[in-house]
Amino acid sequence: MERELSKNKKAFLALLGESADIKKKTMLLGKNKDIGCFLAYVEVTGGSFLFESSVIGKLLNQFCSMSRKEIHEALEKNALGISDMTTFDTIEEAADMLFTGDVILFVDGFDKAIKIPDKGYPSMPVQEPQSEKVIRGSREGFVDSIKVNTALIRKRLRTPKLKVKELKAGTRSKTNVDLVYMEDLVYPSLLQEIEYRVSRYEIDGVLDSGVIEQLSEEKWYSPFPQFQTTQRPDRAAMAVLEGRVVLLSDNSPTGLILPTDYNSFIKTSDDYYNRWEIASFGRFIRYIAAFFAMTVPGLYLAVTNFHTQILPTTLLLSFAAARQGVPFPAVIEVLLMEIAFELLREAGVRLPGAMGNTIGIVGGLIIGQAAVEANIVSPIVVIVVAFTALCSFAIPNEEFATAFRLLKFGFILLCSWLGFYGFLFGLLLLLVHLSHLKSFGIPYLMPFVGADLNGYEDERDSLIRLPLFMMRKRPIYSKRNQRIRLRKKDSDVFKK
Repeated sequence: MERELSKNKKAFLALLGESADIKKKTMLLGKNKDIGCFLAYVEVTGGSFLFESSVIGKLLNQFCSMSRKEIHEALEKNALGISDMTTFDTIEEAADMLFTGDVILFVDGFDKAIKIPDKGYPSMPVQEPQSEKVIRGSREGFVDSIKVNTALIRKRLRTPKLKVKELKAGTRSKTNVDLVYMEDLVYPSLLQEIEYRVSRYEIDGVLDSGVIEQLSEEKWYSPFPQFQTTQRPDRAAMAVLEGRVVLLSDNSPTGLILPTDYNSFIKTSDDYYNRWEIASFGRFIRYIAAFFAMTVPGLYLAVTNFHTQILPTTLLLSFAAARQGVPFPAVIEVLLMEIAFELLREAGVRLPGAMGNTIGIVGGLIIGQAAVEANIVSPIVVIVVAFTALCSFAIPNEEFATAFRLLKFGFILLCSWLGFYGFLFGLLLLLVHLSHLKSFGIPYLMPFVGADLNGYEDERDSLIRLPLFMMRKRPIYSKRNQRIRLRKKDSDVFKK
């Protein structure tokens, strides 16, 4: 980079080209107004440079009362103490930093470009996450700004052991990606593997963490997510304390937690804020709900089509009476209602808030009632489909619940073809698949398999969540020599 402002300005503008949203200003600084300066910023990211309210405004006002030598010394040593002021030796580096939302300043006689933070890109304020509701616990949720998200985790873990490693993703978007982890708990090999998977593909742009998730999955064909997603800073902080890594992507309010396992998707944040009896009961309900969300329609078809002898006679007669006049086979009934419900779910998601809720409730009632009165489906099928949907809503993680919604159709086809044998065959295929699934080397069925690797400690936080004072070791994710997370203090200290 040259010392002459005209050459640096010419090279910088040649690299940027013409773009209406990039604002450029040329000004004169110094006591005698004899020092030229040039600054550039993306529209909206720069504040008012002429007032004392902005960082760059204060800096320029200060320079107006200084000599050339004093200005150069202040820039070289950051004598004015501007936080996050960075200098760059090349025009290319300065151009890259311009698009992070900061102001780039060139001063005549100074052979470096200066990055000065100002307003930055607009973003939403911190709000309560909509997809992970809790009864007890924090109401803060991640936002689109990666800096705010890392700060929300740092707010909960105020220790120098918490580290943030910044990566870049996307050849054109140059999206910031942060890896948040606890230095003394995480395995270095895990960090290396994550960095490798993030950087092994070149892609034009990464606009959400979901892009990284899809490009980094080991078993791309599995319906089960191999990354746990969260919009809650407290959930992310819990994962970091377990020795896991939280991946945050700029412009995305969703963080990725890895590695993960089946049991982690069933847990919620307030499982650890409530008493162990309530937490265990809620977790047991969620396990049952996950099973029923996948199997109830298939079991209904298997029983009514192939194994009617297991039903009481009165119930069987009731089913037969309900199906009188229905022109379709039972499997067509179930598929019609399941597809109708999925359409209602999708419509409710896409429509605005209040209208979406209305469509979901009123549409379900109207379609179900009208279908029964028109003898298109039987009332028992409406009950089965509604109960299945209720079970899927009880699963706390949306991506995890989607896997059971997809598998539900597989069980419907198997059970309508082979009856109860199809149901057992489907369960066998599912268990074989889950047993082969791993997330960064961790078995997906932990702690139900491989529990001995951590002395069966992980089982204390599985189907039943034992009292907190009994959960003394961290899960298998953390280093072996850092597994102790809870110990009782010497009682003699309190007696004194």
